[in-house]
Amino acid sequence: MADERERVLVAGGTGFVGRRLCADLVAAGAEVAAVARRAPDLPPPCRILTLDVTTASPGELAGLIDSFRPHTLVNAIGSNWGIAERDLEANCAVPARRLMAALRRTTCRPYVVHLGSVLEYGPTAPGETTRTATPARPTTTYGKAKLAASRAVLEAAAEGVVEAGVLRIGNVAGPGTPAVSLLGRVAGRLAEAVARDTLPAVVELSQLRAHRDYVDVRDVSEAVLAATRARIPGLVVPIGRGEAVAVRWLVDLLVEVSGVPAEVRELPAATTGTAGDDWVQVDPEPARRLLGWTAVRSLRESVSGLWDETLRAHGIHDPAGARR
Repeated sequence: MADERERVLVAGGTGFVGRRLCADLVAAGAEVAAVARRAPDLPPPCRILTLDVTTASPGELAGLIDSFRPHTLVNAIGSNWGIAERDLEANCAVPARRLMAALRRTTCRPYVVHLGSVLEYGPTAPGETTRTATPARPTTTYGKAKLAASRAVLEAAAEGVVEAGVLRIGNVAGPGTPAVSLLGRVAGRLAEAVARDTLPAVVELSQLRAHRDYVDVRDVSEAVLAATRARIPGLVVPIGRGEAVAVRWLVDLLVEVSGVPAEVRELPAATTGTAGDDWVQVDPEPARRLLGWTAVRSLRESVSGLWDETLRAHGIHDPAGARR
């Protein structure tokens, strides 16, 4: 961080990416506050400011921001885990709009790093790489809601309300992966089988035909830190490893790393979205050039981190027992 101690406000600081980011910011010497609807049972290692950004008025938000006077504001709100489709607009787009409205009223002017999603780009053909200039044409409700959020930030930047940059992030994996996510559910099922001694584990999933660009949450956090330092006002930077991997392969890798005897069954499921939604591969060059960042962790490291954390959460202290 800079010689002067940085103050960073993280909206959504108790979520998957936000929690990791808060810990890394504190470790880097920043003064950090996380904004959350409620204080979590296991809070991140920083100050918690309790406020629901989806319902707070611009005046309330402005008062909160000015009370902390951050140099940087990171908007990490906008997960789709466990969120009904009808609520995605309120969970993703509304907070960004309210934050931008609040920043029109604040006396301080923090630099804004907004965390978007590569799904804002919409369908891409197999083998195609998503680039910064790729037109944003999302077809999913989540992609549309995240694009609306990013546009709210970029429009505020164009109007001179804020200086802001957008990171469009690929699929995130690693320690802290939500239990309701695909990898979280697989890890949870494997751990339950170990804990109950019901081996081999049977893991039933809908058909896994997608290829996605997965990136470790620790790498994502480092990309956000790089963005707070590099400052990319008005720019959009995709964040990923630059490699589309078969989701079924990643599930199999998690099973292999766990050492748990398991049968993965893919069940027939209704098709959702378009075929193009099944392929995501990010161009890593803009992040290297603009942020000086590149992903360094392998997907084996990501699923190993997830598995170790899942074992702890289930109170399993003898992972070798998974190999009996």
